[in-house]
Amino acid sequence: MYSMNEVLETIRMVQEENLDIRTITMGISLRDCSDSDYKKSCQKIYEKITRLAGNLVKTGEEIEREYGMPIINKRISITPMSLIAEASNADNYTPFAEAMDRAAKEVGVNFIGGFSALVHKGFTKGDRILINSIPEALSKTERVCSSVNVGTTNAGINMDAVYLMGKVVKECAELTAHKDGLACAKLVVFCNVPEDNPFMAGAFHGVGEPESVINVGVSGPGVVKIAVDKVRGADFGTLAETVKKTAFKITRMGELVGRAAANKLGVPFGIVDLSLAPTPAVGDSVAEVLESMGLERCGTHGTTAALALLNDAVKKGGAMASSYVGGLSGAFIPLSEDAGMIRAAECGALTLEKLEAMTCVCSVGLDMVAIPGDTSAETIAAIIADEMAIGMVNFKTTAVRIIPAPGKKVGDSVEFGGLLGYAPIIPVKNFSAVEFVSRGGRIPAPIQSLKN
Repeated sequence: MYSMNEVLETIRMVQEENLDIRTITMGISLRDCSDSDYKKSCQKIYEKITRLAGNLVKTGEEIEREYGMPIINKRISITPMSLIAEASNADNYTPFAEAMDRAAKEVGVNFIGGFSALVHKGFTKGDRILINSIPEALSKTERVCSSVNVGTTNAGINMDAVYLMGKVVKECAELTAHKDGLACAKLVVFCNVPEDNPFMAGAFHGVGEPESVINVGVSGPGVVKIAVDKVRGADFGTLAETVKKTAFKITRMGELVGRAAANKLGVPFGIVDLSLAPTPAVGDSVAEVLESMGLERCGTHGTTAALALLNDAVKKGGAMASSYVGGLSGAFIPLSEDAGMIRAAECGALTLEKLEAMTCVCSVGLDMVAIPGDTSAETIAAIIADEMAIGMVNFKTTAVRIIPAPGKKVGDSVEFGGLLGYAPIIPVKNFSAVEFVSRGGRIPAPIQSLKN
């Protein structure tokens, strides 16, 4: 049961502290939509998505009115498309992305994820076709998101895939040069990808998931910041306990909304992902939470330690509140989507190297980072490889969503608008890694994998 104090506290969090449900995401299995005729398969995909998700947006709006809780995004994730399209006679999977996009527009969701492939140990024919189709697919669609998992702790890192993804990211930027490389903002490269993540652009519906499911993503950097402000000068134990208790309250609210949505839609409730996902709005910044802990500017010495404390306390609070915590659940550090991160990058406190260090202890990786447009595909691949190595060795999810902004150089910025925000262009190393990333093959799984 929820006490009156909890209800009143939640109302205050919504009205004064930027608490919201960042997304309700319906996962849909498309494993029965394969067909040797790609046109028939695309039609099956469209029909199933529109049938199952037809009331998703309406249900979200009803819950907003009933609970007074803002739900910022309504989204869909599907079975990795490489698994569905492989049975077809298509040599380009862009038509499948276009079918996804039409369905997303028909039901009114913000994004649809799952134009994806899992290639951490090698490629199938369908995987290669899908990856080669990503630039065209993302440049021709509005709401489709794509992800590729290139490494795991147990399999190692598929460096052929890493090298290929460097080229794909570069081509995505070039095909959407008129939009500052916007297609790259819809593409994520993963290590140890979770199969129930409700956040874009990395969401897909895992093969072990049910026919359909509702997963919820909660976000509350503003709520956590205000809680941290109240214990300024306290010791680290008190600070961690404060964050943990706040995450507990946020998670309880998220599961309540998620179960309500699942009941109304007649599908199972999956997980609540309690990640602190920031926005460009004032007072909704993970960087500002870190600065409230005592850092003059996010990115200075001590930032990685502060983020480690924050991420761990958030996970502990969520695990106490719900038995169904999943996804990524922790703290996100997307550069363009966090007003505090943007300020830190603009003044030089936050660099690519510091962001990489922070990804060792946060919930994801290098996220929405804009780099010079003349950065080579090989350098992008090397940046991806570094981040995948962090995930592989540390048994954690890491990801790269990077934008080589066409025609832009250090000191310029890119503007995407909405939740994607804007980002200053940050420098990359001028030294080559071509010989390293072009070796081919697979970086073997680390000794830590034998613990399993």
